[in-house]
Amino acid sequence: MAVHPLLRAGAGLAGAGVASLAYATVFERNAFTLREHTLPILPPGTPTLRILHISDLHMTPGQRLKQAWVHELAALEPDLVVNTGDNLSHPRAVPSVVQTLDPLLARPGLFVFGSNDYFGPTPKNPAKYFDKDHERKHGEPLPWQDLRAAFAERGWLDATHQRRRLEVGGVTIQVAGVDDPHIERDRYETIAGRADESVDLRLALTHSPEPRVLDRFATDGYDLALAGHTHGGQLCLPVYGALITNCGLDRSRVKGASAWGAHMKLHVSAGLGTSPWAPFRTFCRPEASLLTLVGAPVRDREVEFGPVVAPEAVQA
Repeated sequence: MAVHPLLRAGAGLAGAGVASLAYATVFERNAFTLREHTLPILPPGTPTLRILHISDLHMTPGQRLKQAWVHELAALEPDLVVNTGDNLSHPRAVPSVVQTLDPLLARPGLFVFGSNDYFGPTPKNPAKYFDKDHERKHGEPLPWQDLRAAFAERGWLDATHQRRRLEVGGVTIQVAGVDDPHIERDRYETIAGRADESVDLRLALTHSPEPRVLDRFATDGYDLALAGHTHGGQLCLPVYGALITNCGLDRSRVKGASAWGAHMKLHVSAGLGTSPWAPFRTFCRPEASLLTLVGAPVRDREVEFGPVVAPEAVQA
């Protein structure tokens, strides 16, 4: 029996859709990638500082592939680890996060939290992401106090609404951070004021890279701001890039390093996870970033590499 051309076309489109969904949910969201940037922002003669920037783990129990990949990042031996939040996506995920980060917790570290450290993710109509003014609903409370205590017990410093000074690898650093501005928990007035000009690096931390917060960091003289939250757009198109940023940031800065004003650099991590209600990525692999801060005026560079993950090896 002959098959109508429209039926054949419909079947072809359906098959392509299923294949695309399988790629986005099985392969790409588990194709973890390390990105490297060299940023010439330290004073001349200052020792090189290597910062491992991780964000948006969105951990649930049993994500063994993600756990194993992040665990291996300790082999990079970074001087400093910075975690910009959204570690949790399940009320029983704290042990998984701590186990995943265990070797990195042995290194100097800084952190701020995001909304998905405080509240669980909820189902959402994807169209709402295109409406910046849509009403946000929080999920169930998450055990952020337990996570904070676990990080602090291992020596990581909470930068939330604090200005701290530390020395790492011969580099003096002042760090200041805010709570997640995406859900309006930021209280910049608690850290406002000119950054310490006597240190080698003035570092700013926020989960969501909201322009109103970045502007204040830049005005106060910070050299580098680190953020997450955007997932790099998560759903991206070839050439066009990210469809949305899920915050006030423009699409051109949705991930990677960029300039914010005349003197401050911004680095936005595309993150390592997704909401369990939206477990897919397209043209936007999950990532960690190794930032090499130097004093000499070298050209910013970016390289990408990561393991090729066979779909049959994936266990989310």
